[in-house]
Amino acid sequence: MTDSEDVPAIPPYAEAVLDLAERIPPGRVMTYGDVAEYLGRGGPRQVGRVMALYGAPVPWWRVIRADGRPLPGHEHRALPEYRAEGTPLRTVGGEPRVDLRAARWDGAS
Repeated sequence: MTDSEDVPAIPPYAEAVLDLAERIPPGRVMTYGDVAEYLGRGGPRQVGRVMALYGAPVPWWRVIRADGRPLPGHEHRALPEYRAEGTPLRTVGGEPRVDLRAARWDGAS
């Protein structure tokens, strides 16, 4: 058995999600729903599942929840990335969130 036989293939939908996540520019974000809408298939939950299973090698912090909060449990890793990239942030109820009005990317080059 070769190494390539040991690694399960990434489904085409997951490949499309990951490709889009890699194209999101630094300092910009898309919500899970934005990604699904841009791809024209799936929904926010499917995108979230792809990111949970396969998203580690891509800039996962650029795909966020619709309320602008970093992925629960990953805030300590996401916030330094946002700050380093200059992603617009705001504070709501004492917690930092991405300012979606300023940071949302529509997929255009």
